[in-house]
Order: sequence, then C-alpha cells, then structure tokens
Amino acid sequence: MRRVASGILPMIAIDRKAPKPLHRQIYDGFRAAIVDGNLHPGQRIPSTRVLAVELGVSRFPVLNAYAQLLAEGYFESRVGAGTVISTSLPDQITRGVPTAAGSKVSYIGPRPVARRTSLFPRLEAKPWLRGPGAFRVGQVAFDQFPLKVWSNLVARHCRQMDAVSMRYRNQMGSEAFRQTIARYLRTARSLHCDESQIMIVNGSQQALEITARVLLNPGDRVWMEEPSYNLARSVFALAGCRLVLVPVDDEGLSVEAGIKLSRKARAAFVTPSHQFPLGVTMSASRRFQLLEWAHNTGSWVIEDDYDSEYRFESLPIASLQGLDTNARVIYVGTFSKVLFPSLRLGYIVIPADLVDRFISVRQIVDIGPPEFFQHVIADFMNEGHFARHLRRMRVLYREQRTALVSCIGEELESALEVLGSEAGMHLPVALTRRISDREIAERGARQNLWLWPLSPYYAGKASRSGFVLGFGGTRVEEIQPAVRLLRKLLTLM
Repeated sequence: MRRVASGILPMIAIDRKAPKPLHRQIYDGFRAAIVDGNLHPGQRIPSTRVLAVELGVSRFPVLNAYAQLLAEGYFESRVGAGTVISTSLPDQITRGVPTAAGSKVSYIGPRPVARRTSLFPRLEAKPWLRGPGAFRVGQVAFDQFPLKVWSNLVARHCRQMDAVSMRYRNQMGSEAFRQTIARYLRTARSLHCDESQIMIVNGSQQALEITARVLLNPGDRVWMEEPSYNLARSVFALAGCRLVLVPVDDEGLSVEAGIKLSRKARAAFVTPSHQFPLGVTMSASRRFQLLEWAHNTGSWVIEDDYDSEYRFESLPIASLQGLDTNARVIYVGTFSKVLFPSLRLGYIVIPADLVDRFISVRQIVDIGPPEFFQHVIADFMNEGHFARHLRRMRVLYREQRTALVSCIGEELESALEVLGSEAGMHLPVALTRRISDREIAERGARQNLWLWPLSPYYAGKASRSGFVLGFGGTRVEEIQPAVRLLRKLLTLM
C-alpha cells in the first residue's frame, strides 16, 4: 500500500475583521496552495479538528471549507488515510502556475548589498566540477571505506543517545574527541598541543573563516601562496585583507620574496606539507625562515595540513607547528581526505593564549559544533579502525599515483611535465606548450573526464597552465583509458 505523506499545516491567514467569511478564507487558502504547487497530489491534509485548533476557530468553518473542496475535487477521502489532495487534478492546476496574487515579483527601489560581495564573481557552473569520475579532485576511494564498521559505530551511538545529547554542548567540541585528536597529532604530526587548544569546526573552510575573524583586521596584508587554493584566498578577501601574492618554487613559498613584497604582513597562509596545487613540500630551511619572520615581526602563520597523511617516498613531514617555539602557528586539519568529505569535520590547533578569543568568535558564528559524529570518529580512531584505514589507503593511493605517473610518461611525456608526485591525492602537471587548459578541461568534461585546470589557481598572471589530476577516486584500471583520452584532447588543440 502506498504511504501517504503526513498532514502539513498550510499557511492560511485568518482575518476575523474581514468581510469574507471564515470558511471562505480557509477554502481560498487551500485552493491557492494547490494551484501554486505548494500542496501536491496525494499529500495528506490535517484533520478538521487539528486545523481548527491551529487556526483558533471553531470546527464548523473548517468543515464547510473541506466539504466545498471535496465537492469541487480538490480534496479526496481515503479509507485509513484521511483527507488528501486529489490525485486526479488536471496538470495545468498542479504544475505550480502562480496565482494572480503572486504572479510576478517586482524588484522596485534600491536593493543594497555589502560591497565585499562584488569581490567575487557570480557562481558559475564550471564543467570540470559537475560529476564524479576520472581525475576529479577531492574524491577519495569511497568504495574502500570500511562502511560496515562505520555503520555499526553510528548505530551504537544512535542507541546511546539521551536527553543530554540534545542540549547545546561545548563550543570547542567533545572533550573525548579532542583528546583523541591531540594524541594523534602529537604522535603522527609532531604537534605541541593538548585538547584544550583544539577547536572542532565544520571543515577547514570554517577554520579559516574563524581564524581570519580572530587575527585579522580589514586592510591587513596576508601572504598567500601563488598559486594557491582559491577558496582560502576568498576567505581572506572577504575579511577585507589585502592579499600579497608570494611565489612558490621547488622549495615552497619563497620567504625572501614575501619579505620584499611586504615584510610587515600580519599573517601568512601556507600548505607546507603538500602545497596546493603545485604539490611541492616546503624545505626545512624555508620552514625555519618563515618561523623566524613570524617571530621577528609578530606575525601569524596559518598552516593548512589538508592531506599530510599521504606521503609515499618518505615518512610524513613534521608540521610547522611542531617546529614553532613562539606559538605563532595556527594549525588547520580536516577529515575530508582521510575519511570522506561530506563529514564536514575539521579542527584548529590554537595557541593557548588565543583560545578565549577563538571561543568568543565561534559562539557568534554558529554557537558550536554538533557532537554526534565526533563521538563516532573518536571510537573509530580509538578502536584502531582509523590507523588500519590509513595504512590501506596509503598502499592504494601509492599504486594509483605510480600508475598515473607511469601512464603520463608513456603516453604524454612530450606534452605534460609532472610537477609534484611524492604526496597527497592529486598530481599537478604542466603543459609544455601554450594552449588553454580551461578549454581542454571543458572539452574533457563533455566526455566525463574531470580535468581541473591549473591556471585559475593563480590570482595574478598565470605563469603555468596545466591540470590538477585527482587520483584518489580513480581506480587503477581507469587511469590508462583516461590518460589516453587526455592525449586525444591535446592532439586536437
């Protein structure tokens, strides 16, 4: 038997002073909702008793309105289901054609918006972002995730929910979860921290937003890697900061160039373990130069360590925060790459003397993080599932990366230069001749090949064109056909 949607109370305005009778007002409200498409065929309608209580009227006008709507065929009665919107209404009625009262929206008069919104172009549907498939950046090997283990942990915590879990909780996040993360970061990333310094956030993007609000004033200069992650640039631009584009070379961000461009910048944003998008690792000498600059100028370093767990030629590189003796580094991490992106869970490691400032801003932004999945991940980590999953993914991603580099060498050696292949889940490649990476990416998207062009990651003039090839969600057997399709696209240019 087909289930009927539960009764919805439509918006019906009752005006007791109006000359129109109450039953007619109720009738008109329902009819308009049906014609406008706000109520759909088969949708259950509240009982006359319930609606009368909600509207604060006697039951008689509601009964009269329902009788009229039933007589005209807008409603129908079903045994055991009550009253529903008729399933036999003509298409022209149920298509959602606007009524005369709401047929047009007129934008008259000034419609002011904040000037900062003009800093960003209107959202455009970039073709290479439309679907999953070969080379899509940000995809993980979803089919390799231990979903049964995860589902069991989720079910366990569902059964353990109580009234306390429904209240507002700690603005920093679950203490048990933060303790688990602190242990992991001290061991795996050589951080100096404890749980009191860790704030759980809704992904690294919110981490940057909160950090910018705490540390930066409008007009402050911020060093940005050039090229860099464009959504990170957008956060600092939205905060009113002046972006200083510091070039990246084979050793990472050039501290010397940054000092020449703006020695007294308030902060530097870096991805030192695996620079996005070029894939290079910041050298030890550059790391110490950057920390020395921050110490001498009283500036901040914002370290985005988004996929440092995946390093294939050596052990993971120690974090900048672990080298910092002056508490100048704000460390940002995320579970998007090591688990899956829809979790929207990340964390900030905050210098101890700034924790209160971060809490104050966090309270204003969204009060605090939801805790349910924090408890699930804490168990996932504490019971050893996380470490096993990481080990398996390192082996898998190494195999995929090796296959991709090998295929490019065989099929596209003269057309593409591999820029960084030692870590992470994406492989940056540069075109060896001057052709439009955007145009190739658009053509590729029409054939389900998701090439992210490299040039848009430059805020200034792009010194390179090429692609950022995500291999995390691309199976080994899919790599060679995808590379050959890329070769075909390049030969047509």
